[in-house]
Amino acid sequence: MTETRFDFTAIGWPPAQSMAEALVPWPGAQLARVVAQHRSGYELAQHPEHSFRAQAPAGWLRPRTDPELRAVVGDWVALDATGKQILGLLPRHALLKRAAAGEHFQQQLIAANIDHVLLVSGMDADFNAKRIERYLLLIAASGAKPVLVLTKLDKCGDPAFYISQLAALAERGIPVHALNAKSPEEAAVLHTYLSPGKSAVLVGSSGAGKSTLTNTLLGTEKMKTRSVREADAKGRHTTTHRALIALPQGGCLIDTPGMRELKLSGDERFDEGMFAEFAALAGQCRFSDCSHGNEPGCAVQAAIAEDRLTLERYQHYCKLKDERDAAAMTLADRRASDKALSARVKRHVKDKYGRK
Repeated sequence: MTETRFDFTAIGWPPAQSMAEALVPWPGAQLARVVAQHRSGYELAQHPEHSFRAQAPAGWLRPRTDPELRAVVGDWVALDATGKQILGLLPRHALLKRAAAGEHFQQQLIAANIDHVLLVSGMDADFNAKRIERYLLLIAASGAKPVLVLTKLDKCGDPAFYISQLAALAERGIPVHALNAKSPEEAAVLHTYLSPGKSAVLVGSSGAGKSTLTNTLLGTEKMKTRSVREADAKGRHTTTHRALIALPQGGCLIDTPGMRELKLSGDERFDEGMFAEFAALAGQCRFSDCSHGNEPGCAVQAAIAEDRLTLERYQHYCKLKDERDAAAMTLADRRASDKALSARVKRHVKDKYGRK
């Protein structure tokens, strides 16, 4: 394969990264990127103007395979010489995931190899600062950088009200942009995150304006859009699957279906990022095992009493941390169970067919 046959930079390959080195584990293999994922399989690309289907490895099709071992939109994969069979996954530099909706815990991959996550929220009745904090926890665990995009500026009577609720995030260095998603001039502020070789993913609730923003950045009506209900500003799903789109600016954008049920994956960290102050305060408590209840010398309770920390924020932190801890425990149990099952299957095969 010669690299000049294709245009990998246009679909997000970092110009400074060597393709030949990345494909060393698969001699003679081709490079491709996952640009869409359907129930029937993967859609790949080696150029922004053409996509094709390829067969996934058998291991990816097994029900109990760890989701992280399968490809997701944004992944780079190695293909055989025919271009019809995926041989394996290239190492990721970022992976956004959550716990899948439903009663049984399972991690769900959202997008891979993204540089920025554009968190889209409408400045309307569906705006929810606590939901934004949930998103930011997931993003912090992904390895990508968050960017807050507040849409519907053209319909909002008091944008300062919404922006002020995110002032603490802006102080932590998280960019916050308020704009009209239908305006190319206002959306141009996002071009800095979408330069050649860069990839970003759009996340947010249905009706927040993700598909509208995609169409504006693309310069054409490629993604379907719908209006939201006026009563509560809730939208309806128009994007039904994740898709990577090459933009005229040179970067790539992944549009995703709206996510209203946002469960933590179990991999989130609370000792850094937007909840880092709690870890810092806990380190100042008199007792190392302080539960931050009624113990004497509790720095967390002192901060609440002195109005340096609100009780509401502390309770929200406790709720999220308990949810993360429960998810992490379930994830560890599932992985241990899968590992034990795999070992039993291997022993059975060896006992039945003998060692080779």
